[in-house]
Amino acid sequence: MLVILALAALIFAFPAFTALLTDWWWFREIGYEVVFTRELLTRSLLFLIVGAVTSVALYLNLWIAQRGRVASPVLIDVGPTVPQLDLTRTLRRVSLPASLVLGLLAGLGAAPAWDIVLQLINRTPFGTLDPVFSRDIGFYVFTLPGLSAALAFLSSLTIGCLVLLVPVYFVRGDIAVRPPLFHIGRSAGRHLATVLAAQLLLTAVRLWLVDVPNLLYSSTGPLIGASYTDLMARLPALRLSAIVAVAAAALVLVGGLRGRLVRYGFVAVGGYLVVVFLGRGVFPQVMQKFVVAPTELTRETPYLRYHIAATRLAWGLDSVEVRELTVDSSLTLADIRANAPTIENVRLWEREPLLQTFGQLQEIRTYYDFVSVDDDRYWIDGRYRQVLLSPRELNPASLPTRTFINEHLTFTHGMGLTLSPVNQVTTEGLPVLFVKDLPPSSNVSLRVTRPQIYYGELTDSYAFVGTRQREFDYPSGEENVYAAYRGSGGVRVGSLWRRLLLAVRFGSSNILFSQDIVNDSRVLYNRNIKVRVAKALPFLRFDRDPYIVIAADGTLKWILDAYTRTDRYPYAKRLDDGTSYMRNSAKIVVDAYDGSLKAYVSVPGDPLIRTWARSFPGIFIPMDSMPADLRAHVRYPDDIFRIQAGLYTTYHMQAPEDFYHREDQWQIPVGDSATGAVPFMRHIIMRLPDEKAAEFVYMVPFTPRGKDNLAAWLVARNDGAEYGKLRVYRLSRQSLVFGPTQIKNRINQNTDISRQVSLWDQRGSQVIRGDLLVIPIEASLLYVQPLYLRAEGGRIPELKRVVVAYQNQVVMSETLDGALTELFGGSAGPRSQAGPAVAAVSGGTPLGGAEFQATVAEARQRYQSALQAQRAGDWARYGEEIRRLGELLERVGAGGPPRQR
Repeated sequence: MLVILALAALIFAFPAFTALLTDWWWFREIGYEVVFTRELLTRSLLFLIVGAVTSVALYLNLWIAQRGRVASPVLIDVGPTVPQLDLTRTLRRVSLPASLVLGLLAGLGAAPAWDIVLQLINRTPFGTLDPVFSRDIGFYVFTLPGLSAALAFLSSLTIGCLVLLVPVYFVRGDIAVRPPLFHIGRSAGRHLATVLAAQLLLTAVRLWLVDVPNLLYSSTGPLIGASYTDLMARLPALRLSAIVAVAAAALVLVGGLRGRLVRYGFVAVGGYLVVVFLGRGVFPQVMQKFVVAPTELTRETPYLRYHIAATRLAWGLDSVEVRELTVDSSLTLADIRANAPTIENVRLWEREPLLQTFGQLQEIRTYYDFVSVDDDRYWIDGRYRQVLLSPRELNPASLPTRTFINEHLTFTHGMGLTLSPVNQVTTEGLPVLFVKDLPPSSNVSLRVTRPQIYYGELTDSYAFVGTRQREFDYPSGEENVYAAYRGSGGVRVGSLWRRLLLAVRFGSSNILFSQDIVNDSRVLYNRNIKVRVAKALPFLRFDRDPYIVIAADGTLKWILDAYTRTDRYPYAKRLDDGTSYMRNSAKIVVDAYDGSLKAYVSVPGDPLIRTWARSFPGIFIPMDSMPADLRAHVRYPDDIFRIQAGLYTTYHMQAPEDFYHREDQWQIPVGDSATGAVPFMRHIIMRLPDEKAAEFVYMVPFTPRGKDNLAAWLVARNDGAEYGKLRVYRLSRQSLVFGPTQIKNRINQNTDISRQVSLWDQRGSQVIRGDLLVIPIEASLLYVQPLYLRAEGGRIPELKRVVVAYQNQVVMSETLDGALTELFGGSAGPRSQAGPAVAAVSGGTPLGGAEFQATVAEARQRYQSALQAQRAGDWARYGEEIRRLGELLERVGAGGPPRQR
């Protein structure tokens, strides 16, 4: 029997041991051993301490309860041939095993609280006091959760003892039912009185040390935090309840000593419950209804002020720089040219259409996938350009033959990326590709020297490198090119014993028996970058959108934004998950080739990141140590910007009266996309008002709640020393500035645009409306919307028109420059350097009459498009291009504008 139990334990324990040991190898590979060891040590100590205390306490109480002989033991008939079962003796025998099992369960339940313990030990003060009790915020974030958990454990333990003791004493006859009351023996009464008094004392401590501070998280009034009723009614009631609980504990002890536990206990517990009911239930409700509600604003004004200040501080809204902006209605061509960097980087390509186009043009093989498209900026050929790029990752699920060798030894990595400027298209309406093909080639100053992607967003499976099988690198025509892994990533396979552990870890016997895997082979696992950083830094939360960067040496690096968070910031507004404080405190860089991981502290003043840095010394690096070529690509993260923008719609109002009435509340306008309604939030390169140079910003407009006109716009700055700064431009409330919804309606009402869209729809093509872009120029606003066309049954959207709106004017043209020319006259900027096959957003410099030059340039493009259609045998398109060329020639001759289609 013992042998069977030992084998069963081994079968269940061996996989856990395997996972633990292979995790240790992985943490050692990335240099984060301290995270593994300290988490494991803290978990183990919690398990041992809580388990031991629970087992000892339970067994000691059961031993005390079962001392001495039982005059009338409870005997149970089991069967005619089996001796009667002495229940009291059986209980005595199972006391120790039961205590050990319950201790084991308690230890397992306590182990996940390792992070609370480490934060308590290594806590860092916030340097900010709460407005009610004048305690440092660090007490609520670090100390209070640990104190609450400890008291909850002790209370659970005393309740558990009572639950076990009562039936034991009942079976032994020390508790008897003698109507109208229970009879409890003197020894049993003293024991139960001691345990019950301990529970009441723990309740008093919890009320005084935990429940009182927790009032600062109340949601009683029109805010999060202690309200008038909480501080004037509930706070005195909690303190009175604590005093009554201490008195009740003393009364219970006296009753136990006098042998009258039932009577004294009933009075003590009943009195405490009456105080709780009246003081913490009835009294606060009466005060709220008859004192606070009739004059709520007057009563709650100080606490509203606390709530607003705490929310702004907790969410970083207190540092938002406010600028007043008087909208200028006289935007001229000179203003457009003065903001050429903004115009040259207007984002005409949206992520979803571009992702589909990349997939059709650049996946090359079925087993490559583009997962997402990211915004970024680079200095390209001496110009600051906004680009969209997407890594080409390997998707093992799409391999033509899915075998162990193919999935884990041969096809091990993705290859390169595709990069396109946001504002250029070919004459066919397709994106211009700066970096493309396999192996990646570039026609600009960017170069990719190490394109292999072993770690990415799709790489969920493990891979072996350095095996006897050749690694597929990329296809070249009908041939395949192979390469060997030269990086330092991965865990060495080594001995047969290590092979066995790896085979158990990954559930594949092929690892154990494969002749292709040798001792010097390395296994790469936890290759999904989100899984990788979450495992390495389990105490951080990560942004939903990691992005890839081309470093100065041509290597590929992933950057992930990491957050510290807590749900314990007093008085601060909470999210749906309870979060009341968040900071983007770290930037995590993962090498796409070798998986090396570095964590840079981006907010060194954050007490949470400082606490974790003390808990795990050596894993965080100052932001100043990040290479300059990577630091040039850090950006304000999406998740926290969305949260801050949403909160700022309300919390820009700092006066309690305004906040209470919501008289100036804003909202974020939403637009339509293929995935549903999305907020108008965009990365753009632009020159902010009062600034000299264009910069990469994350921008969101605001409209008044329930209205469509523009009220303000918020930007998060990303470049250089300005990184991380938030600035809001407030528009005058006395002037009307059209908002995105109003502009969208004006576009839909334009007859020329509606006619052209209807014509495309009648031909069976699908018109895709791009995002409406809000482009601040000086003290004015331009709205730009690209229109894409996708043939029926096709999968490649083509950019066909650009709509530009300014004030009451709406125009549509084939290029942005053409639309700006029609609005303001003349060309918007310098000719693009993309080559003759490119229709750039910035047309040629005017030579003589600006309108004449624009018409000639458009005619030339039509002629080239017609020739390409002729060569491709696309006669329908050829006829359309010739027809439009004729219209342009008529315009040159007659001086009239061509009809929009």
